[in-house]
Amino acid sequence: QVQLVESGGGLVQAGGSLRLSCAVSGRTISKNSMGWFRQPPGKEREFVATIGWSGLSTWYADSVKGRFTVPRDNNNNAVYLQMNSLEPDDTAVYYCAAGRMYYSGPLRAESDFDAWGQGTQVTVSS
Repeated sequence: QVQLVESGGGLVQAGGSLRLSCAVSGRTISKNSMGWFRQPPGKEREFVATIGWSGLSTWYADSVKGRFTVPRDNNNNAVYLQMNSLEPDDTAVYYCAAGRMYYSGPLRAESDFDAWGQGTQVTVSS
């Protein structure tokens, strides 16, 4: 049974940085795209970033482009979300997700992913 566990969330001031981690067990993710989504308070969950299985291709929501990166470590079955220049609008619960097998390219829809973590809270104060 695949499990994704996020960590690294917390409270940070605007302009600060956080690095979220997503540890995956029960499945080797070396051939899966991996994604990050977030759900701001009172809003729907939204796409943040995706990284292809090789790590060579990444895609970002316009709202985070240039501030967030999504590295991965296939040797350790993990993916990360490096968040810089954080803004209050980045406040949300952040989820990592594993892409469906054989799905590639700019995965952005929740239906492109078949395993999810429980989420980690990120709060950015102004």
